[in-house]
Amino acid sequence: MGIAGDIALILVAAFLGGIVAQRLGLPLILGYILAGVLIGPNTGGPTVSDAHDIELLAEIGIALLLFAIGLHFPLGELKPVRKIALIGTPIQMLLTIGFGYGVGVLILGLGAVESIWLGALFSLSSTAVVLKTLSERGVLGTLSGRVTIGVLVAQDVAIVPLLILLPELGDLGEGVSRLGVAMLEAGLFVAVMAVFGTRVFPYLMARVARWNSRELFLIAVVATGLGVGYATYLTGLSFAFGAFVAGLVLSRSDYSYQALSDIAPLRDVFSMLFFVSVGMLLDPIFLWQQAPVVLAVVVLVFVGKGVIFAGTARAFGYGNIVPFALGLGLFQVGEFSFLLARVGVEEGAISDGTYSIALTTAVVTMALTPFAARLAPVSTGCGAGASRPRPWRTSSSPTRGWSTTWSSSGTAASGSSWRA
Repeated sequence: MGIAGDIALILVAAFLGGIVAQRLGLPLILGYILAGVLIGPNTGGPTVSDAHDIELLAEIGIALLLFAIGLHFPLGELKPVRKIALIGTPIQMLLTIGFGYGVGVLILGLGAVESIWLGALFSLSSTAVVLKTLSERGVLGTLSGRVTIGVLVAQDVAIVPLLILLPELGDLGEGVSRLGVAMLEAGLFVAVMAVFGTRVFPYLMARVARWNSRELFLIAVVATGLGVGYATYLTGLSFAFGAFVAGLVLSRSDYSYQALSDIAPLRDVFSMLFFVSVGMLLDPIFLWQQAPVVLAVVVLVFVGKGVIFAGTARAFGYGNIVPFALGLGLFQVGEFSFLLARVGVEEGAISDGTYSIALTTAVVTMALTPFAARLAPVSTGCGAGASRPRPWRTSSSPTRGWSTTWSSSGTAASGSSWRA
């Protein structure tokens, strides 16, 4: 049946994996990753026919996840963490690249260029896994949650210069000139989004809302998030980053509450596809054969990145739980490392063996993230109450959002209350 059969198989496997995780008291992410391992091409039994198509759908899940987070995360919340995001993140990434270089040269016996690529792969954390973990724990609105999101946003932006500069290690002058062009494109995109978000989008949403059609409103919201993401992709920037910026800008709209509420189920289904696709990348045979090497690299990444993140947080004046939250929450190797690794293989800078080790390390560290993140309150002696979020917005806001009762036909029922 092609992709339709693959999606049906994934949904059933994810549902069963989610049940197992739920009954064991584990995060649903782990159930989805386990489902991906079982139906992936590296294990026996039912297998998806085309993993590449699933990866493409998973990209939509990442974009919708970041779009929803942007809707829920007002721009004002980024201001208190802008220093560590804009200055601390580049420092963290440079330190991690140096750390990865040491692991490549001293532990894996790689050459200098390949070790730099390995360090770059290690320097990126998983936006999708971390945001899902923070959301499930209910700590998105805490100080540590805001700092974490600020760092992740800066890392997602940094993938652009990495993709430009790393292939040009032999001729950095060419890479720097291409980077300058990319920065101009990014600035133009942000300027266009600022105008679109303050002038065009509110007008369009107001017109759609007057039609009292929940279906059309949902399509308008999804088209906005994914359409902006695709536009950024065409300019050479990240598809997911564009969706996140769209969400940030649109969070100032009067209709952001309803947009977030309507898009949530769609976001959860597509983000599930991402976590299943991560599990499909794991090769249990390779993991068994190279267990000592993979285990050593995973431990080194956990300790090395954890110390770097915690130290960066302390250097920027954050204390109490924040250094522990960053160190234990951002140690994993992220999904954008997959993209970077593929480019490295195509450029001949990364061998197949190094690619497999990096890929396996990324999947294993992603799977360990929910467990490690739970240790942060324990490590600082803080109880659960210490990490409870402060709500960013409430639905009782007198100036934003709407409250409406939808009829079974999909239109707003009589007596609905609209607020602008």
